[in-house]
Amino acid sequence: MQTDSVLYDYVIVGAGPAGCLLANRLSLNPSHRVLLLEAGGQDNYAWIHVPVGYLYCIGNPRTDWCFKTEAEPGLNGRALNYPRGKVLGGCSSINGMIYMRGQSRDYDAWAAQGNKGWGWKDVLPVFKRSQSHYAGDSDLHGGQGEWRVEQQRLSWTLLDAFREAAAQTGIPSIPDFNGGDNEGCSYFQVNQRRGVRWNASKAFLRPVAQRPNLTVLTHAEVSRIEFENGRASAVLAKVGQQERRLSAKREIILCCGAICSPMLLQRSGIGPRPLLERLGIGVRHELPGVGANLQDHLQLRLIYKVSNGQTLNQMAGSLWGKMNMGLRYAINRSGPLAMAPSQLGAFARSGPEQATANLEYHVQPLSLERFGEPLHRFPAFTASVCDLRPQSRGTVEIRSALADAAPLIRPNYLSHETDLKVAADAIRLTRRIASAPALARFEPVEYLPGASLQTDEELRQAASSIGTTIFHPVGTCKMGQGRDAVVDERLRVHGVTGLRVVDASIMPTITSGNTCSPTVMIAEKAAQMIIEDAIVDDKGISAGTAPLAELAVEPLKGSASR
Repeated sequence: MQTDSVLYDYVIVGAGPAGCLLANRLSLNPSHRVLLLEAGGQDNYAWIHVPVGYLYCIGNPRTDWCFKTEAEPGLNGRALNYPRGKVLGGCSSINGMIYMRGQSRDYDAWAAQGNKGWGWKDVLPVFKRSQSHYAGDSDLHGGQGEWRVEQQRLSWTLLDAFREAAAQTGIPSIPDFNGGDNEGCSYFQVNQRRGVRWNASKAFLRPVAQRPNLTVLTHAEVSRIEFENGRASAVLAKVGQQERRLSAKREIILCCGAICSPMLLQRSGIGPRPLLERLGIGVRHELPGVGANLQDHLQLRLIYKVSNGQTLNQMAGSLWGKMNMGLRYAINRSGPLAMAPSQLGAFARSGPEQATANLEYHVQPLSLERFGEPLHRFPAFTASVCDLRPQSRGTVEIRSALADAAPLIRPNYLSHETDLKVAADAIRLTRRIASAPALARFEPVEYLPGASLQTDEELRQAASSIGTTIFHPVGTCKMGQGRDAVVDERLRVHGVTGLRVVDASIMPTITSGNTCSPTVMIAEKAAQMIIEDAIVDDKGISAGTAPLAELAVEPLKGSASR
């Protein structure tokens, strides 16, 4: 094994949304040596950048870890594909590109659990700091950052009718989901730039890749963390075909996501004692919460056949239609190839007992049996609805100490009675929208799960049959205090020095919407805390202390997002 002679200040493991942003912010100080490690390769695969290309990135080992869940009892024993980005940009290179913050109550709940500084009023300025919103600076949005947010470059008559039908059902049309209360219906805003995917690599990494104090290694898979005198001191990684030991003077920061971050901790001897002892891994520090508290949004894909309207099923069903779509994208980056996987969104309450919206709809002018299969030959739309606040909790565990062993992922979907009730209520609400006057001219007919299913028991069984992940796993390295917490409010791993986790795994509870941009916010906030803590550790020895603090929050000059 080769031990690198370079002693880095920060070693960041994982170049997804969090890792790319941290590499940018921490390397702003030229005295910091920063190493960013990514298990995947460069984000130079053409399909990453064409928005519809997610179809060719998910399930592709070039860009996806290609994980699978265990057989899920709540899903009639089905095992699900569980995509996670394995490429520069991480999941932002293969996801649905939807810019969504969630609800103010999400973050206020984090703060109420003892996580000081994580309330809505605290995190809103952090969201704005990295944002490059198409409308510029405002009370709710930032225009000077790097994380580009634009309106979609398309419109569908069928989706407009669905939006009107939602309003007739009590779900108002609103212009923006990101003001703290997202109840309503609107077209999603997306992380695109002029019809091209805008991933975290483009936003945060490429503009600073030439900094002499920043090193980025791809195809670098970390097997475990090493410790010296109780401090996380190095990582062992296979870089290409070479085993290397890479050392950190200040901190090792895990940005591997809700699946890989707990796995790396467990392989390093940090986690539940019974699991580690069963696998013959020495217990470095017992933390029962590592890999627990897994939460995800389970989507129910309701499909309606329609008449008298155009859907993507027809457009993509002919050679001429495909040529036309390609031509539109080539000329002005518009049309179906510029589409995010979901175009229209709606947030609603499953029942009057809900204080705020607890359902999210992703509405699409297309349909298919399951992801990766061809579109149906008949015209149809899909109204996919998910429970934003699931009560079911799952786990992520390693199978062995070997880095190349696939994880045991058990989301435990629909294992809580409340989740089953919300699922049945969500199907009923969707049916009310589909039967509203605004959609009558399209004569919608329920194809999936089937209008004959009416009782609570039938609808619960239907949810088990059609439910699938919407790719939002979080929570497996929970932020907080107590026996089940893994990191504190500054994202430092409990009981270990020099080690943090900065990604979606730290969420105590899942946010009410898509999880990529909350992860960017988490990293932006973490960057400031990491630099502040470094100043404290140095006891203010640097004459450049004040400028360093300013660098932590200043948007990158000359960013490609401007």
